[in-house]
Amino acid sequence: MNKSELVANVASATGLSQADAGRAVESVLGAISNTLSAGDEARIAGFGTFAVSARGARTGRNPRTGESIEVKASKSVRFRPAKALKDAVN
Repeated sequence: MNKSELVANVASATGLSQADAGRAVESVLGAISNTLSAGDEARIAGFGTFAVSARGARTGRNPRTGESIEVKASKSVRFRPAKALKDAVN
């Protein structure tokens, strides 16, 4: 499912127009993004938890040449599904 399909599903499930459903979806995604940018977790009951995790700097290897390179530290978004989501998938 892509974003436009999600908007269409929200519109049909709620009776909202496509434009209103699009604004609602954008609002939810923006709220999650803003929360993660602030360094907090975004927990959605019954769905899961989005959290930021830090990756430390490390020495990697260029697979083409074999030479060592330094990989910078970075942050990544992690998602842990809730039990209800796991049960629905299984």
